[in-house]
Amino acid sequence: MELKTDRPLVVFIVGPTASGKSDAAVLLAEKINAEIISADSMQVYWGMDILSAKPAEKLRERVPHYLIDILETFEGYSAALFREHALTLIKEIHSRNKIPLIVGGTGLYVRALTKGLFVDKGRDSVLREKLTEEAIVNGSEWLHNKLQAVDPKSAEKIHPNNLRRVIRALEAFEVNNTAISELQTQVDGLDKDYNLKIFGINRDRKELYQRIEQRVDAMFDAGLVEEVKSLRDVPLNRIAAQALGMKQIGAYLDGEATLEEAKTQLKRDTRRFAKRQLTWFRRQEPDIIWIEARKNDLPKDLAAKIHKYL
Repeated sequence: MELKTDRPLVVFIVGPTASGKSDAAVLLAEKINAEIISADSMQVYWGMDILSAKPAEKLRERVPHYLIDILETFEGYSAALFREHALTLIKEIHSRNKIPLIVGGTGLYVRALTKGLFVDKGRDSVLREKLTEEAIVNGSEWLHNKLQAVDPKSAEKIHPNNLRRVIRALEAFEVNNTAISELQTQVDGLDKDYNLKIFGINRDRKELYQRIEQRVDAMFDAGLVEEVKSLRDVPLNRIAAQALGMKQIGAYLDGEATLEEAKTQLKRDTRRFAKRQLTWFRRQEPDIIWIEARKNDLPKDLAAKIHKYL
């Protein structure tokens, strides 16, 4: 595919779980000579194949996929590490005269690439605990006034009752000696050096929920219970332990729920998760070109709709 800009092209396909991203991405990659970078916080881990809905092996054989199965479940990962790895891969893929295609539903990872991340000197657990105690003693309004005094821009955006964000903003000010609102302006996104095309797959809410239910049923048929059981025998970091499905299947394995109850809970929680994903992308990524997926659209139809914009 010939690029139509002096800046190298980077393509994104984002959207909620079960929207059809993976299949459409492979077909699009074959059309435009692309290689795929996964933007999924769970697909990086070995042993979480069903839980994270990794692309089928046959799809990964057709088109190279990166940032899948790169970590053990006890190893930590973050948006900052994802950005570092993805930026390296983007350059490598372009060096092969191919197009990087970023695919996934982890909004924070996508934003870390498109908008950048500010440099943070780190967190201070002792300070955070102290601020939490101050809020308990003096009230959240008092702590918010403290933020107002050092970072009025953040205080204007953060509600006094959102204690977690108030504490985070105060912590960032103390650790960096700079207001977090100022730090957030000191970032460089990909659009400075690359031509970004960000596509979101949107489906009718009722149809999306039906697809989610069908996916959860298929996950159980594929051995989800056995996968969760095996993961409970190995060390898990905080993020891996919070994977959607661990809690629900864990309740079944602990005798606190029937198998059918676990399945119903997972379907409900996955629907809620998909709704949060959509909300995130609509708020955080205003430049998304939304692709409307009709009920009978096949992956090739979605790939063709995206291809028209390239």
